[in-house]
Amino acid sequence: MSRLDSHLAAALSRIERAGQRRILRAAALADGGRMQRGGRTLIDFSSNDYLGLARHPLLIDRAREWAAAMGTGSGASRLVTGTSEAHIALEERIAAFKGAEAALLFASGWQANAAVIPALLAAVPGAALFTDRLNHASMHAGIAISGMRQHRFRHNDLDHLAALLESKGAGAPMRLILTESVFSMDGDRADLAALADLAAAYDAVLFVDEAHATGVLGPGGRGLSAQVPGRIDVVMGTFSKALGGFGAYVAGSRVLIDYLVNAASGFVFTTAPPPAVLGAIDAALDLVPGMDAERVHLAALGDRLRQGLAALGIDHGASSTQIVPAMIGGEDDAMRIAAALEAADLLASAIRPPTVPPGTSRLRLALRAGHSQDDIDVLLEAIGKAL
Repeated sequence: MSRLDSHLAAALSRIERAGQRRILRAAALADGGRMQRGGRTLIDFSSNDYLGLARHPLLIDRAREWAAAMGTGSGASRLVTGTSEAHIALEERIAAFKGAEAALLFASGWQANAAVIPALLAAVPGAALFTDRLNHASMHAGIAISGMRQHRFRHNDLDHLAALLESKGAGAPMRLILTESVFSMDGDRADLAALADLAAAYDAVLFVDEAHATGVLGPGGRGLSAQVPGRIDVVMGTFSKALGGFGAYVAGSRVLIDYLVNAASGFVFTTAPPPAVLGAIDAALDLVPGMDAERVHLAALGDRLRQGLAALGIDHGASSTQIVPAMIGGEDDAMRIAAALEAADLLASAIRPPTVPPGTSRLRLALRAGHSQDDIDVLLEAIGKAL
C-alpha cells in the first residue's frame, strides 16, 4: 500500500459523500444507435457518435489499410521524425474542409484547447480574456495553465459580453474571446455572427470550439463557423464525435499554425497521431459532406425529443441540436432516473456537478443518426414512468 493511498481514500470518501463518485464500466458501440454493456443491448443516448461513423466500414477499412502500409505508430513527435506525408496531406484536407488557410492535428480536443489557449496568450503579454461561463473544462484548463485572469460573461449573454468589452481591457494589446459553437452539456448554440460583429467592433480575436458541431451542423457538416466564413480567427474541432474517430484540429491562418507548431506545448512534446487514426479521419472527410440526410434526421429527432420532454414538464433548456438535456435538478434524482432507464435497456447518463453547476443535474441525451422516432418515443415513455 502506498503512503499516498490513505490521503486518496479520504478524498474519495468526500467525493462519495457528495454523491459525485464515478466508476468505469465497460461498453461497446453497436449499430443502430445501440450499445453493448454487461451482455445486454441498450438503446444508447449517451454517446457522441452522432453520425454513426465509428463503426462505418469505410473508416474501419481505411484505418486498417493505413496501418498496414505505414505501421501502428508514428515513432516520435511531429518536430522530430513524427511528421509523415500523410499528416501533411490530411492537414491540407482539414483546412479545405474548414475553409481556412491551414490546419494542425492534435491528439485530442482537450489537449488542443489546453495547449493552444496558453500559447496564444503567451504571444501577447497583457492580453485581456473574455470567456463564456459554460465553456468546456479543457478551455478553462488552458486558461489556468496560462495564469491569466479571465472575464467571464453570462452564458450566451452577448449584452454582458459587450459591457465587459467596453469596460475591461481597453489598454490591452489584444482582447481574446473564447466560446463553443455548440455547448456540450446544454446543446444550445452560440450566435457566431453576433460574436463576430462584437469581435470586430472591439478589435478582438475570436476562438471557437466546434467539437460538437463539426460533422453535424453547418453547410456540408463543416460546423457553425462555416456560416460566417472568414470571420473567426481560431477554430478548434474534433474527430472523436460525429466523425467517428479520434483526435482534433485547429484551423486558421498560415501564421497561426506556424506559430502553434513552435509554441503549443501539447503539440511540440506529444507523439504524432498514428496512421490508423489518420486513415479513419481521411475516410470520415470523404463521407461527411454527403450526409445531409443524416443531419436532417438528427434535427428531427431532436425536435421530437424536446417536444416530448416539454409535455412531461421537463425543462430542456435552450437546446436546439442533437444534444438535449433533461433537467432533473438533484443529483440523487438524476442517478435514480438514469438507473431506472438502464433497467429498461436505455442508456442515458446522469451528469452531475462538478461537470454542471449545482442544482442542474440532468440526463444528457445525445442522439445518433441510427436512432428512430420509435426509439425517442420509447425513451420518453420510460422517463415518464421513472418520474
